[in-house]
Amino acid sequence: MKWGPPRRLAGLTARLGLRRGTARTHFTALYVTLFLLSGTALLAITAVVASGGSRSSQTAPDGGTDQPATAAQAQGRIAELEQQLAQAHDTQSRQILLGCAIALGVMAVISVGLGWFVAGRVLRPLRVMTAATRRITADSLQERLAIGGPVDEVKDLADTIDDLLGRLEGSFDAQRLFVANASHELRTPLTTMRASLDVALAKPGPVPETTATLAARMRAGLDQVDRLLESFLVLARTQHGEFSDTARLALGQLALTALAGRATDIAAKGLTVRDSRIDDSAWVWGSQTLLRRVADNVVDNAIAYNDPGGWISVEVRVAGDDAGTVSLVVESSGPVLDQRRVADLVQPFRRLSADRTGTGQGSGLGLSIVAAITQAHHGTLDLRARSDGGLRVTIILPRTDSRATVEAPDTGTGVAH
Repeated sequence: MKWGPPRRLAGLTARLGLRRGTARTHFTALYVTLFLLSGTALLAITAVVASGGSRSSQTAPDGGTDQPATAAQAQGRIAELEQQLAQAHDTQSRQILLGCAIALGVMAVISVGLGWFVAGRVLRPLRVMTAATRRITADSLQERLAIGGPVDEVKDLADTIDDLLGRLEGSFDAQRLFVANASHELRTPLTTMRASLDVALAKPGPVPETTATLAARMRAGLDQVDRLLESFLVLARTQHGEFSDTARLALGQLALTALAGRATDIAAKGLTVRDSRIDDSAWVWGSQTLLRRVADNVVDNAIAYNDPGGWISVEVRVAGDDAGTVSLVVESSGPVLDQRRVADLVQPFRRLSADRTGTGQGSGLGLSIVAAITQAHHGTLDLRARSDGGLRVTIILPRTDSRATVEAPDTGTGVAH
């Protein structure tokens, strides 16, 4: 069975103004066109046969001139009856042709509905495959189309897509497993190096100043690498989509906890926290650890890449009275950014300006982690450069009911960007 309309159908649908329609519209136009062509041909054959019979019936037999008077009268009567019969035949033929034309018009209208229904039945397996493919893309790669039925073109296409999904799943799992294993394995030498530094500094006797300075720099570097490995682990866990600590959480509480845990950093940079507007009805469902990481990272980003003496604004609200989403908006002052390149901030290790490369305050994965966690929770992340400098980060998540809720913990730990 062939599922694509032929090339001639494409030209026909273009003349009918249906080129931009669906395949179902194309098939319907094909069915109706074939019906009209066959019906018109049948009607033409009927007209030819009817006209031929009428002409043959109008031919009267030759009566001759040598017949008696009575025979001539009888022959005339026969000719008159044959003429009347021919007229009746013509009238009946015209009525039949008219009735056939009317029936053809009625059936043409009915054929549109029948063609639409049949096309829908024919294309139903493709619609099922399309819906299943979209669901698999949105949810996970573990699912399959698993289309049953006889072995035909549709079955072969479904099996091919399932094989492709299997290869993609294997590739993604291998990549995530590599990142997770590498992060775990690298922590062992980091721990050994940190212990060696502690032993070297703990030896009796005075420690040279250069040695202490070098040890401090190495410890800072080790801490940076450790935070980087932790970020890799979070990314791998988020992309794998396995959450063991899901609960209903107060998004506003997560934001306030992130601010409270960074009060020292905010004061050290001379930043001002503007009045935070928190909607207590903004509840979400998700991983408690990962969503707390989202709030931590966006606040960390607002602090680390802000101007000294600048400001931070945090807002949590529900989008409308009966909307199904809540949003976390974090704005901050800072250097003027190029909006055309702001989207690059969600890419790993991507920074925009010199201020974002020379500080050494983050691993370059903060907003990448935010984007991955937001996507895993079926939300969206929007980054906007402010016209007078700084960045506006908007996270939109699905809203859930506040009943039977497990609140976020009051203590938060800083996670470097």
